[in-house]
Amino acid sequence: METNPDIIETNRARLTGELLKELDFSHRTYGEAFYETLIGVERSSGYRDEIRLQISERLLLGLDLHIGSRVDVRGQVRTYNEEIEGKSKLNIVVFAREISEIPEDEQLFYENEIYLDGHICKAPIRRTSPLGREICDIMLAVNRMYNKSDYIPCIAWGRNASYAGVLDVGMRLTLTGRIQSREYRKKDSMGNSTLHVAYEVSVVKIEG
Repeated sequence: METNPDIIETNRARLTGELLKELDFSHRTYGEAFYETLIGVERSSGYRDEIRLQISERLLLGLDLHIGSRVDVRGQVRTYNEEIEGKSKLNIVVFAREISEIPEDEQLFYENEIYLDGHICKAPIRRTSPLGREICDIMLAVNRMYNKSDYIPCIAWGRNASYAGVLDVGMRLTLTGRIQSREYRKKDSMGNSTLHVAYEVSVVKIEG
């Protein structure tokens, strides 16, 4: 499959794991259908990240994907805004550019690798975790084709957080890490609590 080298250079994702739900139709663009599912990728700690995955119908030809299928995915982190009850929500997915099935008789090695090259588009926010560890939230704008950009939330820890916390808006950054899912509860105006899932890139290495 031919890919644009500029796109791969600035936004690269690799996930290896198991599909957790059946493929659902997502949308159609220029006559091409896209489907969405969840891929589960276990960390060394045993926690499983459940990451949204979008796949073109072209990539599904010859594949028999279902719950439990073990797959190797290479693609990009993509974001888009969705209007829900009058409020804009940032959705984050991994957009597959290549996907292959892993045979049942092969050992599954979980992979979750993200590489991004972009610019800081909001002032980094430094904070401290309940356990006293320094954290920094970064919003990275990564360009792609057709004058579009993906706005990707990233989180840095420890020394990486200290470094990122003093950087200016507009500065170019390259970083590597993993995409992670995180559950949290949010109360509405009536005091009702609902469970939500947030996605972000957890930074392992960062360079200005």
